[in-house]
Amino acid sequence: MTTERLCIPQVGVGAVIRNEQDEILLVLRKREPEKGTWSIPGGKLDLYESLESSVIREIKEEVNLDVEVMGLLCMAETIRPERNEHWISAIYEVKICGGELRNMEPDGAIGDVQWFAIDRLPAEIACFTVPAIERLTK
Repeated sequence: MTTERLCIPQVGVGAVIRNEQDEILLVLRKREPEKGTWSIPGGKLDLYESLESSVIREIKEEVNLDVEVMGLLCMAETIRPERNEHWISAIYEVKICGGELRNMEPDGAIGDVQWFAIDRLPAEIACFTVPAIERLTK
């Protein structure tokens, strides 16, 4: 009998949010996957939820911003058999249309929330954030 847990691909969403200074919003992850890295805000798709509705909900839940989806920026895929992880993430470009930025999960998943200039990003970037950064800098 095997103790290996069945791995089913998970669907995630993320948002590239920029301010008037063209800085990008990143959150410091306090949980796996990729604990201790900076990532674009986002989360897991709920059953029967559209991708765009999911990203709008996740941004409100994580950083208290109301956003409008501008379009799909890119897709990201994370495959880590050694950690029993397989994520497929839709990364959207969004614009802020309301709310006040704040960490809504300080005791949970998010350690910090900060704006970063695209040419001054922290060293530890979550792997699913990398394709979004690469797309922005092309």
